Amino acid sequence: MADPLILWHNPRCSKSRQALARLEETGRNLEVRRYLDDPPDRATLARVAGQLPEGPGGLLRAKENEARELGLTAASAPEAILDALAAHPRLIERPVVLDGSRALVARPPELLDEWLAG
Repeated sequence: MADPLILWHNPRCSKSRQALARLEETGRNLEVRRYLDDPPDRATLARVAGQLPEGPGGLLRAKENEARELGLTAASAPEAILDALAAHPRLIERPVVLDGSRALVARPPELLDEWLAG
């Protein structure tokens, strides 16, 4: 059996709920991680960021007030972004989908279709 897809999920987010529904439709083994209740550690964040074309900036919810207060943008220093994400999991963009050595910020959720096919 293949390793499960992992969804970093926030049930209060409509995009995250849409991604969950799309993933459930695939019939693939799925692990749902409510990342606000069970936040990833810094090492995990760094690994996942390394799987994204945008790097750590792709994981940052830069429009959040907290990000602005910290002076962070997607172009900020990668180490500063990772430190902030580890300390403030609310700043993690969602939904994040992991499949082995691949990661995707599924925003919009329609991005999942091509990503899962690849």
